[in-house]
Amino acid sequence: MILIAMGANLASPRHGTPRETLEAALKALEERGLKMLLRSSWYRSAPVPRSDQPWFVNGVIALETKLGPGELLQLLHDVEADFGRVRSVPNAPRCIDLDLLAYNNLVSEEGDLVSEKGAWPVLPHPRLAERAFVVRPLEEIAPDWRHPVTGLDPSEMALALPEDQLTERMDCDPVGDKI
Repeated sequence: MILIAMGANLASPRHGTPRETLEAALKALEERGLKMLLRSSWYRSAPVPRSDQPWFVNGVIALETKLGPGELLQLLHDVEADFGRVRSVPNAPRCIDLDLLAYNNLVSEEGDLVSEKGAWPVLPHPRLAERAFVVRPLEEIAPDWRHPVTGLDPSEMALALPEDQLTERMDCDPVGDKI
């Protein structure tokens, strides 16, 4: 299963609110040849680490692609750039954030070989299990998915989340809503 986290906490001049921007990003990903299989509800989430910046809108999607992990990561960065993302300091407010969480059961660390048309990403995402805004949506769309390193499923990861990570579901779309 290929999993992507989506998030935004700043409005985009071109696309509107963070939620509208993420909806537009879903379409942009499909237009670039990614096949969406499942998507979570949108979640409203406090920034991690805690700060005075606006809350985020977050979600997770499962998709299919023939692209390898490096090519897929580059495509995600290209979409972010097209949507106006400017990378400055870690954890800064942003109009869009697309993270490759997992690529099937691949495991790679920083410094692994460069592959395809891009650097091989760290897989699974190193902070995946530490973020409620990722784990909660995963519980919806991939309850049986297991972290390829720890073997934990999303419900087991949720038990270890810090209590101060505030995340609330924004809508009531059916679980695993097909796109």
